Amino acid sequence: MSECPFSNRRVLITGGAGFIGSNLAAKLVSLGARVTLIDTFFPDCGGNLFNLEGIVDHVRLNISSVGNEASLHYLLKGQDYLFNLAGLTSHMDSMEFPYKDLENNCLASLSVLEACRKVNPDIRVVFASTRQLYGKPDQLPVDENHLLRPTDVNGINKMAGEWYHILYNNVYGIRACSLRLTNTYGPRMRVMDARQTFLGVWLRLLVENKPFEVWGGEQLRDFTYVDDAVDAFLMAAASDAAHGRIYNLGGCSVVTLKRLAEILIEVNGGGEYAVREFPKDRKTIDIGDYYADFTAIRNEIGWQPRIDLHDGLARSLEYYRLHLRDYV
Repeated sequence: MSECPFSNRRVLITGGAGFIGSNLAAKLVSLGARVTLIDTFFPDCGGNLFNLEGIVDHVRLNISSVGNEASLHYLLKGQDYLFNLAGLTSHMDSMEFPYKDLENNCLASLSVLEACRKVNPDIRVVFASTRQLYGKPDQLPVDENHLLRPTDVNGINKMAGEWYHILYNNVYGIRACSLRLTNTYGPRMRVMDARQTFLGVWLRLLVENKPFEVWGGEQLRDFTYVDDAVDAFLMAAASDAAHGRIYNLGGCSVVTLKRLAEILIEVNGGGEYAVREFPKDRKTIDIGDYYADFTAIRNEIGWQPRIDLHDGLARSLEYYRLHLRDYV
């Protein structure tokens, strides 16, 4: 068996104390990597020290912004891999505070790539992008050739951040690729509000034995369990075929939001929800139905989701039954 590509390799994760970043860090520690995390721990983001429970003694943690040029240059030197996950995720916040979103999702990516170009051009980079770039789909499932027309400021800034990575790959030879995530869920995600995903709020309310709301209910969605997303990041980082590429991630099944609520209650063994009309301020930026065609990443680097929705929701509920107080 060939040696693990991450064993004893140096890995930097921006947004490393957040939802996906911390799950990725835990996996890399188990693979023998030497992991450094950057996180600002801004209240509106996903950074949470409890996310590092069990690995905090096995990683280096730097509390700073990727906009801090001196710090970033120092931390990037000698790194073999960079997983660029830092950024804001709230679509509503981006509409209310567009300049803040611009700084954290667009300018921050440019700052990271410029630092790579100057101090470590041989690094391999994987960027966390989003399905929000597509806007309202023209056809389903959505593949990577679909027109890009984001419906909010967050999507526009993430689109720019993504294309900076592809540009720096094509022009400067920095080996970078981008993964367009869709409704990633699981342990360590933010559940105090909907800044990462509405599903986190549903989980919290169920654990608290409170009813939750389903807005609309007929929208189709797919969901990626966080362990599957982590596998995609690792496979993309290790694959030469991924350089300069953009890949959709997806889930094992496609469900309406109403059916998702029913499955969640079935897995929980009880609970209540109410269907409500979509709020007007959210309706204007909602994308309607969406589910991904992830044929490209499956064919080119061998990734596909493994954790089905029932199993993923069960694992998530179990985690928050044990640790909810550490997230609210």
